[in-house]
Amino acid sequence: MNENYKMVATTMFGFEDLLAKELEDLGATYIEKGVRNVSFVGDKGFMYKANIALRTAIRILKPINRFKVFDEDDLYKKLQRINWETYMKVDSTFAIGAVVNSKNFTTNSHYISLKSKDAIADYFRHKYHARPNVDVKHPDIKIHVHIQNDLCSVSIDSSGDSLHKRGYRSSTNIAPINEVLAAGLVLLSGYNGDCNFIDPMCGSGTILIEAAMIANNIPPNINRKEFGFEKWEDYDESLFFAVQDSLLKKMRNCHFKIMGFDKAPSAVRKAIENVENANLTEFIGIHHVNFFNSVKEVFGKTIILFNPPYGERLNIDVAEFYKSIGDTLKNGYSDSTVWFITSDFEALKHVGLKTSKKIALKNGDLDCKFVRYDMYEGSKKIKKDTSEEEE
Repeated sequence: MNENYKMVATTMFGFEDLLAKELEDLGATYIEKGVRNVSFVGDKGFMYKANIALRTAIRILKPINRFKVFDEDDLYKKLQRINWETYMKVDSTFAIGAVVNSKNFTTNSHYISLKSKDAIADYFRHKYHARPNVDVKHPDIKIHVHIQNDLCSVSIDSSGDSLHKRGYRSSTNIAPINEVLAAGLVLLSGYNGDCNFIDPMCGSGTILIEAAMIANNIPPNINRKEFGFEKWEDYDESLFFAVQDSLLKKMRNCHFKIMGFDKAPSAVRKAIENVENANLTEFIGIHHVNFFNSVKEVFGKTIILFNPPYGERLNIDVAEFYKSIGDTLKNGYSDSTVWFITSDFEALKHVGLKTSKKIALKNGDLDCKFVRYDMYEGSKKIKKDTSEEEE
């Protein structure tokens, strides 16, 4: 019987509630939300399940030690008290990531990483007269050192590469949307496969793929080639495949339209290739269409979600571009709930529609708003509701 232990799932700003709900639905216990992270309790099998199935998680960390720390030398000494043979061998490769937010430390995170690396290497050198090597690209084990004030948490990374690297995207355009961000946007929109879904500026198809996986309850990392825990000493391959099979048995079939448009033939080709890589061709249609010349051709309720170009990606008249978005929605997309994300807050004023919701998010270092417009059947203007909700 596998024992339960505490883990931490990291995420993006604004997705903490989504991640907590995902963990609850998967069966985690003792769920606690933090800033850009959610802690929870589960066993080894649940750790495997979390890595395969969580859509809004970036990493799943397993804390192995926690202690008070006062300076760099104190950190070095206390790291050497950990029994590192439990987690790695002398011939293993490893990498260190560090985050420091403490007045006790005058050095940067990079120096703390180096100090931590020396402590672990010297631990093995003193005990075995040999030391593990550092490999920042493909280590056998990734170690995270997080210092907040005078408290240090040491964790091992069960995910390896960031969980946004799903394994389906071989082709991208300039500044492609992060897969975790795309999945979070779809979940925030309320889409779950019970209506039509359109991304009218689909680029390389990431939002569509994440939407289709949500609609069909397909685990987001089912196409991923490797997780960090597969190199751990206690990796249980039979348990991993049993967890994977149990998740696959819960898939369903979505019978509504999922469609993507893009005016660039190169983007259409890339999106089609990525959809094929994700084995979702039967669920997603990609079309060479300029959104500004389009109308909604599907019947019934439709969620429209897109990531229009902004910042350095937009070399045109911003005001006119966003006005055209509003005009196209008013004239051709009634009976739709429209969402899009942007970092250009001034540009939103030119859409010419009343937002029914605004959610503050981050796209990398950019402050963004995820905005909603409600387009009603039989009218080219939104419902006469002057309320605005800000989150």
